[in-house]
Amino acid sequence: MIEAVGLTKRFGAKTAVDQLSFQVRPGHVTGFLGPNGSGKSTTMRLIVGLDRPTAGHVTINGRPFRELPNAQRHVGALLDAKAVHGGRRARTHLLALAQLSGIPEKRVDEVLGVVGLQEVARQRTKGFSLGMGQRLGIAAALLGDPQVLLFDEPVNGLDPEGILWVRNLMKQLASEGRTVFVSSHLMSEMALTADQLIVIGRGRLLADMGVQEFIAHNSAGFARVRVAGTDPDGRPALGALLTREGGRVLQEPDGALRVTGLELPRISDLAHEAGVRLWELSPHKASLEEAYMRMTQNSVEYTSTDDPRAELFEPEPLSLPAWEDEAAAELPAATAAGFFAPPPPGGGGKPFLMPSAPGDLAGTGTASANNPEDTR
Repeated sequence: MIEAVGLTKRFGAKTAVDQLSFQVRPGHVTGFLGPNGSGKSTTMRLIVGLDRPTAGHVTINGRPFRELPNAQRHVGALLDAKAVHGGRRARTHLLALAQLSGIPEKRVDEVLGVVGLQEVARQRTKGFSLGMGQRLGIAAALLGDPQVLLFDEPVNGLDPEGILWVRNLMKQLASEGRTVFVSSHLMSEMALTADQLIVIGRGRLLADMGVQEFIAHNSAGFARVRVAGTDPDGRPALGALLTREGGRVLQEPDGALRVTGLELPRISDLAHEAGVRLWELSPHKASLEEAYMRMTQNSVEYTSTDDPRAELFEPEPLSLPAWEDEAAAELPAATAAGFFAPPPPGGGGKPFLMPSAPGDLAGTGTASANNPEDTR
C-alpha cells in the first residue's frame, strides 16, 4: 500500500504538491489523474525517493522508499520510458538492473517475454520506437516481481493492441493482490482500466473515490427525447407538458428534446397520455471524460487562446423552444432558476448552462453576442 500524509513539495516559489493525502490500496488499479502541471509526476517522484518532500511524508507498506531493503524487489516504476542509454541493448539494460538487485538472469528473459520484446532483445535501444521503449520500461518495472507498481503514462506511443495488452496486464497485476498506481491522460482508457481514482489539480487533492462514484458526483444525466417525424405538433405539445410537470427542456440542434428533472418512465407515461408517438427515449450517461473536465475546469494551468476561426466551426447552440415562454411563465420562480443542462461533448466554456435569473429562460433560442456563456 502507498500512503501519503500532508505531502508537500516546493521548488522555490512554486508549490508543485500541496498538502496531499491519499492511500493507494492493494488489489485495485488506481488511476492518478490531473491536468498538465498538476503535480502528478512530482508526486510519483516523491513516492520512489527521487525527490525529498518539503513537508509531510509518503510510505510504501509503512516505510519510506529509501528505507526499503533491496527496493526493486518491493517497488517497480515506469516514470520515463526514455531513461535508457541508447547505446545499450535491451537485454543488457535489464541485465544490469537485475545484477544490481541480485535478481537471477533468467528473470530478464522472462520479462522480455512478458512484454513481447524477445525478438529485439539484442538491439540497441536508440533504435527503439516510443512504444518499444514503453514496453522495455514496463519490463524493468516488473523485473523484481514487486508488490507495488507505479506507471506514468504507460500506454503512450503504443498501438491499439499494445494498449489492450497494458490494460489487461494492469488488471492481472491488481488481481494478484498488488498495488497498481497508474497516471494517464487517456480518460477512455482509465474508464476501462481503473477501479479507483485519485484526482489532483494545482498540487491539491480534488477527488479520491471509485470511478462510477466519481462520474455520478461530477455529471448530470438527462433524457434525449425525439418525437415521431410524422407528428409535427407532437414536439411542442410534449415539451410544454413536460415543462408543466416540472421537467427542464432544451431543444437540440437536430430537433430532439433534452429533458432533465423527470425520470424516463415518467416521460414515457406523459407522452402516452398526450397521444404523442416517440421515436427515441434514451438516457444520457456522462463519460469519465465529461466528469473529469467538469471537476478540473478551474485547475487547468495551461490554456490556449480562442481561435478566431472557432466561430466558423461552432455547432448551433442549444435553444429554448418557442413554446418555452408560455410554459416557463407557469413555473415557480425557484424551478425556473434551477434550470441546467450539460453541453454536448467537446463544447467550450462552462460545462453547464446555468441562467442567472428566471427571465433567462424566456430567450429566443439564440446566443447573446456579448455573453460568451450563452454560446455552446
